[in-house]
Amino acid sequence: MKSLLAGWREDSPIREAAWVARCVGDPQTAPLTEDDLTALASYLEARDFDRGAPVFGKGDEAIGVWIVRSGMIELYVGAGPRKVVIQILYPGAVDGDIQLLKGMALPYAGRALEPSRCLFLERESFESLLNEHPGVSRRWLSSVASRLTRSHERLMGMLGRSLVEQTAQLLLDEQHSKRILLPQRTLAAMLGVQRPSLNRVLKDLESQGLIELGYGRIEIADIDSVKHLAHGKR
Repeated sequence: MKSLLAGWREDSPIREAAWVARCVGDPQTAPLTEDDLTALASYLEARDFDRGAPVFGKGDEAIGVWIVRSGMIELYVGAGPRKVVIQILYPGAVDGDIQLLKGMALPYAGRALEPSRCLFLERESFESLLNEHPGVSRRWLSSVASRLTRSHERLMGMLGRSLVEQTAQLLLDEQHSKRILLPQRTLAAMLGVQRPSLNRVLKDLESQGLIELGYGRIEIADIDSVKHLAHGKR
């Protein structure tokens, strides 16, 4: 791969394909060849979205695969007080491939929480990659399996937990370098609770010195204590 990348610009299609390869699947169990990367690079399209712009709608036909390159994409259902946030996609996250493989409509809507760029694989391009490049197919299969396993573990881990424990776990799941750049209304929607209920929990955590609250962000001050709290340990 090193020889293939030599001499290419940082934003070249080959480098973008190599970045996607690092985000998708396990390189140890499913390594990609230069031909695999070249094919992937030839199919990737960059699509940019302004803050608040829709990426796709609930019930839309799955037309391809999205890989978040920069920014944040919110997956949600409903609107207003009935809105529930399913997940926030950060750089490196993949979506749309499972629905595409199963011939399903998209079960949620997606919108950009900030100016964002996605790399996109159209349906025909994705199918060609899987059919003509077994290495890509194996790599993508391991990626799908890993994401489904994480989602299952996250769902099971929330069952039977108190709101305090669920909040602590959500902060750990959504933190990047101990920082959560999401407003409380989004976090409340992800937990399926009212914002005042979440705010009371966050204020209590702040009074204990575990977190620091700011406008549109939360800093984790004591990550070890938050981890203990997420597992029901005081």
